[in-house]
Amino acid sequence: MFGNVSVPTTHHRQAGVADDIDFEIKGEELQFVEIELDPGESAIAEAGGMVWKDSSVGMTTVFGDGSGQQKGFMGALLGAGKRLISGESLFTTVFTHNGQGKARVAFSAPVPGSIIPLKLSDVGGRLICQKDSFLAAAKGVSLGIAFQRKVMTGLFGGEGFIMQKLEGDGWVFVQFGGAVIERTLAPGEQLHIDTGCVAAFTDTVDFDLVQAGGVKSMLFGGEGVFFAQLTGPGKVWIQSLPFSRLAGRVLAAASGAGPNRGEGSVLGGLGDLIGGNN
Repeated sequence: MFGNVSVPTTHHRQAGVADDIDFEIKGEELQFVEIELDPGESAIAEAGGMVWKDSSVGMTTVFGDGSGQQKGFMGALLGAGKRLISGESLFTTVFTHNGQGKARVAFSAPVPGSIIPLKLSDVGGRLICQKDSFLAAAKGVSLGIAFQRKVMTGLFGGEGFIMQKLEGDGWVFVQFGGAVIERTLAPGEQLHIDTGCVAAFTDTVDFDLVQAGGVKSMLFGGEGVFFAQLTGPGKVWIQSLPFSRLAGRVLAAASGAGPNRGEGSVLGGLGDLIGGNN
C-alpha cells in the first residue's frame, strides 16, 4: 500500500450489499484516495476529509453512520450515539454521483501514514480498528463501536479500550500512522504490541493486556505498564506512529520537555507517572 497504488475493482453491484466502488490511492507519506463512482453510487466519509470532487457528486450530511441500515429516528439516534462515544461526529457525509458516466471524489488522511483499502467480505465482514482510523467507505458499510470486554483491558488499555467497528461486505479505507505491517496469526499464536500501535484486527483475534516485564522495566523501561496481547487466529495491522505518540512528541517539544515515552500504553497522566515521565 505504499507509494502510488492503483487497485481497480471489476465486480458488479448486487442488491442489498454495499456499493462496489472503484478507487485509486495516491501519494506516499501524505496519501489520499480517489473513489470513482458510477451513476447512483455513493461513498460515505467523516466530515472534513474531502479534498475535491467532481461537480456531479452531491453531498448530503446525515445523522448517524450513513450506511442506510438504521430504521427510523431511533435507529439513526442509536447510530449517532455510537459514533459520539467513539469520539466521532454525530453526522456523516454521503457523496452520491447524480450525473452520467464516471465521477470521482477524493479524501485525504490528516496525518502522515498510510491509507489501507480493505474489502470487509475478505476479512469476515467485520474489522475492529483504532478510534479515528475510519476515513471513507462504500455506502452500505456500518460504523459502530467495539468495547473491550475484559475489565483490566478497559481500565488500562488506553486507546485500545473503545475502538471502531466496521461491518458489511464493501470497501473501507482506514488511515494508520507511519508505516503499516500486516500479520496473520495462526490459532493460538500471540503477539505483544504497544497498545497505541494496534491499528486494527479481525474480530476472530482476542485482545488482552499483559504486564510489560518486571517492576524495574515498568518504571524505567519507558514502554508503559502493559502490552496489548493479540491471540490468533486472524489478521492484525500494526502502525509504527500512532497519533497519540506524534501529538505527545509535538507537545513535549513545544513545552521544552523531554520525549514522552510509551504514549499509547496507559490512560492519561497515570501512564506518564508510572512510566517515569514525570
